[in-house]
Amino acid sequence: MPYTNIHRGARISPTKCRLVADQIRGKRIDEAMMILETSKRRGAYYIRRALDAARANAEEAEVDVRRLIVSDARVDSGPTIKRFQPKDRGRAHPIKKRTCHITVSVDAK
Repeated sequence: MPYTNIHRGARISPTKCRLVADQIRGKRIDEAMMILETSKRRGAYYIRRALDAARANAEEAEVDVRRLIVSDARVDSGPTIKRFQPKDRGRAHPIKKRTCHITVSVDAK
């Protein structure tokens, strides 16, 4: 039975976060945490928090944490926050601030 955590509306672009999620998919949980702690990418912070919460969900169900693997690490796009940047001669350029939904599932091997 997979133990899942979903972080909705994370303030980071989904394309930036997917690069980190692809690195940990299918790995053991201690190996995935080590990858996320040593990664310099900003998305690693959000995915590490989601992975830690999924591990806590598994601990709550009294599953052996040493046997857990990351069965699913998925990043979907969330709502886009639309802003405008003022430019010369009264013009305005749109800015799209993208958000994402991060889903991390762990399962016992």
